[in-house]
Amino acid sequence: MTAVALVLASIAVLIHVYIFWLEAFAWTKPRGLATFGMGQDQADASKELALNQGFYNLFLAVVAAAGVVTLAMGHTSVGAALIVAGCGSMVAAGAVLWISSPAKARAALVQLTAPALALIALAIAYL
Repeated sequence: MTAVALVLASIAVLIHVYIFWLEAFAWTKPRGLATFGMGQDQADASKELALNQGFYNLFLAVVAAAGVVTLAMGHTSVGAALIVAGCGSMVAAGAVLWISSPAKARAALVQLTAPALALIALAIAYL
């Protein structure tokens, strides 16, 4: 079950790196505008906030990735703690998005499903 947790946490990392790219670099470009359903004026007015949010997602990905590498190297306690911190924060952020903006439930599910499943697999493996 540890391998399943590592794969799911890695998928969560990749999703959050992609979200980072969307928010930090593609926010005002056609891909970002289409993804977030904004007009150019709205995107231009909010690009600094999006940049900050993008880096937030990158930092979560870095923490979870460090956990994946550390756990894969056999350092169970530290690796698991980093995965729980990174993936737990991803799940919490997805829940906040869903609760605060129910119309964005699909985006929230994309953000929180893989890390939630990684946490469940990790719990099964080590509890």
